[in-house]
Amino acid sequence: MSADLEPRVGEVNPSDAWRTLGDRPSAALIDVRTSAEWDYVGVPDLSELGQALYKIEWAQYPDMSVNPRFVAEVIEQTSALSPGAYLFLCRSGVRSLRAAKALAEHLSNTGNDAECLNVAEGFEGDLDSQGHRGVQNGWKARGLAWRQS
Repeated sequence: MSADLEPRVGEVNPSDAWRTLGDRPSAALIDVRTSAEWDYVGVPDLSELGQALYKIEWAQYPDMSVNPRFVAEVIEQTSALSPGAYLFLCRSGVRSLRAAKALAEHLSNTGNDAECLNVAEGFEGDLDSQGHRGVQNGWKARGLAWRQS
């Protein structure tokens, strides 16, 4: 597949992701961070929206190798929902973009037109001038609902 034919992945900021999840019941939020991140950093809390959070590792700890079953796990876990939009979230928006592209390619190859969106800024956002995350931008810094696992 040439670069100009690569399936397109959109981007939204965390606040727009929250609105999308609230407005579109068939949208699914896929948190692609590691289980250690879910356990120690926290996860989005979508209960107010009546939505489920799908936790599927893109890269597996400790060596951060790509999960070879990632796309299959997304399809399996969200099959009952039949999402019209998949939103992908990681720490800062880098891994989630790769994950979104992987699913978008699979969907394109199978004739599915579901939307794939990367949540730019991620859960913790960019590093600030002191090297800390969760202050400058991201899901947590924007004041969106989250909880410790």
